[in-house]
Amino acid sequence: MMILIGMFDSPFVRRVAVSMNFLGLPFEHRNWSVGKDFDRIREFNPLGRVPTLVLECGEALMESAAILDYLDELAGAGRALLPRSGADRRSAQKILATATGAADKGVLQLYESAFRPREKRHEPWIERCRGQTQSGLDALERHAAAAGTGAWLLGGGPTQADITVVCVYSFLRSVLPAIVEPGRHPALGALAARAESLPEFQAIAMPAHTTPGEHVAVGAGVSRPGNSEGP
Repeated sequence: MMILIGMFDSPFVRRVAVSMNFLGLPFEHRNWSVGKDFDRIREFNPLGRVPTLVLECGEALMESAAILDYLDELAGAGRALLPRSGADRRSAQKILATATGAADKGVLQLYESAFRPREKRHEPWIERCRGQTQSGLDALERHAAAAGTGAWLLGGGPTQADITVVCVYSFLRSVLPAIVEPGRHPALGALAARAESLPEFQAIAMPAHTTPGEHVAVGAGVSRPGNSEGP
């Protein structure tokens, strides 16, 4: 059985786990933190980053995009979650780049508040990241609105575009609630609510965090923003 390393408070780890559920690929989960479990992770990934997927043969794959590409190859063209070619693939890739970019900028904001002394924080930089995150969410809202009420982003059933967008949206809503303003992204919120009700998502629940400070400081590194793939 494959082994997935990383905590589900990372949208990058979570999108891999949810994808494996959709593809019917069983895995063992190692709920390891890049804080307190850094040395253990480095036994499989020299950078100590997550997600890391250990294959049955012992080979370790790094970075969620590379992992997802392998999973689609394993599942076969008929079941792959990312369209293989054409306009749908280009649309999906654009959506994925927007979503993961918004997540990266959200993580940078967490770094500033969690690890940098207040007197050394550069507010113009934080505001720039905040604006980029918000712009990313606004762009995803337009994609969701264009798809229509009750529809998935590329039509038909859920694809990797839906999985990644929802994992990122749920992450940002949890750790940066001021960014995800109530009522600003109704189509995106509806998409997330519909997806999060599916068993493939519910089995990989996003941990609840009441404040960003709690998210980055629980249990001496048990839950840290470094659990994402990083900036």
